[in-house]
Amino acid sequence: MQIADFLDRQAIEADLGASNKPGVLRELVGLLLRVSPELDPNLLVETLMKREKLQSTGIGDGFAIPHGKSDAVPQIVACVGRSRSGVDFQSLDGQPTHLFFTLLVPTAQHGMHLKALARISRLLKEPGVREGLLEAADADAMFDLLIAEDARL
Repeated sequence: MQIADFLDRQAIEADLGASNKPGVLRELVGLLLRVSPELDPNLLVETLMKREKLQSTGIGDGFAIPHGKSDAVPQIVACVGRSRSGVDFQSLDGQPTHLFFTLLVPTAQHGMHLKALARISRLLKEPGVREGLLEAADADAMFDLLIAEDARL
């Protein structure tokens, strides 16, 4: 499985405007709706918020992977957002979060969920990838970098 299998270029935002966790999650769901407008935004936000209540998906090193399983999605959907100013996402290292890679997977596809999370995590653990995403000129450049680096791994 590669990131290109579930991430659409249109589901990337280089300048998130939200300044808190609930706002970021709503904005990320808005990105998902760009490519899957039939999805119920309230159910998706609820799924992500429920997961955040268990433990923050703010990994540290400036990135988070908000994710969840839901019957509201027929197939895996993903989006990426960047906050230049950073957001308090209750990250494990206590630092602001700038990069958000969101993933929603159908409830029945548990194995796919874990594979996709592992792939994303491995990619974002690379300091050069994180730096490249932070410095990218726009959403297209972010997408191109993610796809190129994922193909290299």
